[in-house]
Amino acid sequence: MAIVESVFDIPVQDPPEEDFSSADLTWTKFGNAEHQDDVALIPYERVDSFIIGECSNVESPTRFHIERGRKRSRGSLKECKNDEYLEYRLYWCSFGPENYGEGGSVLPSRKYRLNTRNRAARPQSMRGCTCHFVVKRLYARPSLALLIYNDRRHVNKSGFLCHGPLDRDAIGPGAKKIPYICNEIQQQTMSMIYLGIPEESVLEKHIEGIQRYCGSDAKVNSLASQYVQKLGMIIKRSTHELDLDDQASIRMWVERNKKSIFFYQDSSETNPFILGIQTEWQLQQMIRFGHHSLIAADSTFGIKQLKYPLCTLLVFDSRQHALPVAWIITRSFAKPDVAKWMKALLDRARGIESGWKISGFLIDDAAAEIDPIRDIFCCPVLFSLWRVRRSWLRKIVRKCSNPEIQREIFKRLGDILYSIWGGADPFVSLEELTQDFVDQTAFIEYFKASWMPKLEMWLSTMRTLPLASQEASGAIEAYHVKLKAKLFDDSHLGALQRVDWLVHKLTTELHSSYWLDRYADESGSFQNVKEEYIASTSWHRAQQIPDSAVTLDDKEHRFAKVASQKDSGLTHLVWNPGSEFASCDCTWSMQGNICKHVIKVNMIYAGRKGYQPSMSFQSLQDILMNLWKKPIDDSVALDQSVAWTHQMLDQIKQLVELSSSNDIGAVVNNLPLKWVCKKGRTFVGIPSSTLALPSGSQSGTKNVIARKKNRKRKRLSRFR
Repeated sequence: MAIVESVFDIPVQDPPEEDFSSADLTWTKFGNAEHQDDVALIPYERVDSFIIGECSNVESPTRFHIERGRKRSRGSLKECKNDEYLEYRLYWCSFGPENYGEGGSVLPSRKYRLNTRNRAARPQSMRGCTCHFVVKRLYARPSLALLIYNDRRHVNKSGFLCHGPLDRDAIGPGAKKIPYICNEIQQQTMSMIYLGIPEESVLEKHIEGIQRYCGSDAKVNSLASQYVQKLGMIIKRSTHELDLDDQASIRMWVERNKKSIFFYQDSSETNPFILGIQTEWQLQQMIRFGHHSLIAADSTFGIKQLKYPLCTLLVFDSRQHALPVAWIITRSFAKPDVAKWMKALLDRARGIESGWKISGFLIDDAAAEIDPIRDIFCCPVLFSLWRVRRSWLRKIVRKCSNPEIQREIFKRLGDILYSIWGGADPFVSLEELTQDFVDQTAFIEYFKASWMPKLEMWLSTMRTLPLASQEASGAIEAYHVKLKAKLFDDSHLGALQRVDWLVHKLTTELHSSYWLDRYADESGSFQNVKEEYIASTSWHRAQQIPDSAVTLDDKEHRFAKVASQKDSGLTHLVWNPGSEFASCDCTWSMQGNICKHVIKVNMIYAGRKGYQPSMSFQSLQDILMNLWKKPIDDSVALDQSVAWTHQMLDQIKQLVELSSSNDIGAVVNNLPLKWVCKKGRTFVGIPSSTLALPSGSQSGTKNVIARKKNRKRKRLSRFR
């Protein structure tokens, strides 16, 4: 076959079928005498059809995921070769490239031991498949895509078939007839088993899922039942102790779960132990919800009970709930060590989406190192007070028996923090507090020992950093409470000093819980799970309370009454209304949490005369006033600052208008018209589609629309 050296000499192919594969194309040798690739040129708008066709391979049904991707902006190259890319995507069969078998030879889906967490019959397990191809959107011809197929065979490095009905070493007897199970169904089944859902319900949902691909069949149902039973047996018999020695056990877990680790540093004389965990699903959620949004840290969890403290990175999902996207287990909070895992995390995200960037980073510990955050993520740092509020309220309730004294001490502590922007000396107010409540010995001694030495550091952080909103603080606290309930169960108290147990709990029960929450919310299934997930934050529960259920004390403004929605005869009292340091007599608030009654009362008091604005608003106002007081140098830097400030003010104005408006349609009509490209989901192996069509007749446009119509239904039918 002749070797072609220019892309312009390769013919453009556009098969008439709706979905087509590599077998429907004529491949050309492209390159030079030393190196050639099999290539084909197709319209860029047909890339989706090609990927669907490749996934529907009868001999090796699979899915392709994006292993690597890069982008360039138009006009970024002054000179370019004829095969330079505008967009570059490397697609790899989802059964590779890694081989997670022991030593890379014995695969987890073919042979397993009961003391491991490997699951039999897992089609999406890494089996070392080498099949992969590249899609290049050409820089000089953006309407065309250059396909480069590096390896079309679904084999491992030894040249043997590693998945599909022709794989002789597949799972158990009759495995060639086992229906195709996608990763979504696999994760759904595992999540339900981990959460203790009865096997009958698990099997029912599992059969519903595979029937989308295989239809209703008695044999399929029987095989599905065997699959669920075997998977349940393996999960129930699995153990976190891969070795009696905790450190050796963690090394074994790391070796077997490389795909779920973004940073690992074993402990030595010079380096502390650091383990950064992030599953592929968590990476997808971080890229999806973290881009141009916020990341928050629930830091120093279990600093007294666990062998190594746990730090969780959170994003805020479509309902503004906190979603864990990474776990870092380490005792070191030194700047060089924090910079190591932060850089590794950012590199991993940008390896999938090169332009990924966050808008802000929320911290909850005044002692946290913020220089690595600013240097690596290049974003503002915000401070959340939820940990301070929770700690103070819990200790007050525990060490002071009189409810009136509890309310007054908590109010006075809140006034001390509010005094930062009022000009008063907080330490003078603190001295008065200790004198007025000198008889509360237990609490005063605790406060002097635990908070007085570091209070100046916390107040300084509050002065210099913008404060996070009450909604964000409540979402972080909701995750913290759920994490605590999962880990600090009475049945697990003996395992708290083992890292492998902590890793096992995080990657099984907790991960499955949040995966099922998101799946239930987006798919509409598991209605009871969806309802519990939606109502998991106090902010959302507060929005369900009608304004008529709140009665204000218009005389002294000392308290407000909130009628219970479940018990008409029950009323909750909220003291110190309008403040983040308001307290309620409900059980949830007495545990130190931000309850829905406090949030609802503060919503009503917001903007009323005689009440100060929220702490987050006051901190923003103070920062802007300090900037305004600084001398102006009349430079280009000032112009840039003014431009950014106006952009920020416009966004705040739109947010206020959206929150206060009763007609969402009127707000949308006033927004400027913006033309954007439709973005596809990078994690399912389908590249971003585009609104730009190549020049051609109107009939060509109609064909494109016809091909896209009912694509989901026809895509599923390929596997029946």
